[in-house]
Amino acid sequence: MLGVCTPNMHFVYILPGWKDSVVDGQVLRNVISRRHGLKVHHGCYYLVDAGCTNSEGFLKPFRG
Repeated sequence: MLGVCTPNMHFVYILPGWKDSVVDGQVLRNVISRRHGLKVHHGCYYLVDAGCTNSEGFLKPFRG
């Protein structure tokens, strides 16, 4: 399951299931490439877990 929420904890996108097992980054890439997928507004960022990579609109925690 993929859930995306605002700082106020309001869900803005939910992907309830995925066929087979995949890594987090693969799911995120698929969601942002869909026709009605997740959109990131210019100048905004979503915090992602360590299974994803830093990219435009997405920041993962610093390790170290």
